[in-house]
Amino acid sequence: MAKKVKIKKTLVEQILTKAGIEHTGIQINALEGELPPEYDRSQIFKTLALLGDKTVPIIGIVPITEHLAEKKLAKVSGNKKVSMIPQKDLEKTTGYIHGANNPVGIRQKHNYPIFIDQKALDLEQMIVSAGEVGHSIIIRPQDLASFVKADFADILEESKS
Repeated sequence: MAKKVKIKKTLVEQILTKAGIEHTGIQINALEGELPPEYDRSQIFKTLALLGDKTVPIIGIVPITEHLAEKKLAKVSGNKKVSMIPQKDLEKTTGYIHGANNPVGIRQKHNYPIFIDQKALDLEQMIVSAGEVGHSIIIRPQDLASFVKADFADILEESKS
């Protein structure tokens, strides 16, 4: 009988477990390749780090199938404008490399404002990075927002259809 391989929990998963927040760790790389059939791309959210012209960095969490509306995020965060943090500055700003940014880990280290797009409220569960490329967590949007003190807001670009 094959020995079951124990997948080491990421720091993010350890933090959530310790806090008693229900979540499930999964191994997918949402940025590349095919997704297992049980996951829908609309459930997967990316964590984006931006700089405001008036405030500290801001975190925007949007579906990977959509685009962040920088003007909307600027407005809800009290800025006139916001811009993506250059990839070369990302790790020193958030503590994570591109593809591994996650709201739980960022909240542990920094008190940056976090905004989750309101589309998450329509979902039973959402998928966000677990702090390492290829590792994600499934979590209820309200649980995530409460834990990281995030606000829900309309921060998506209007689709041009």
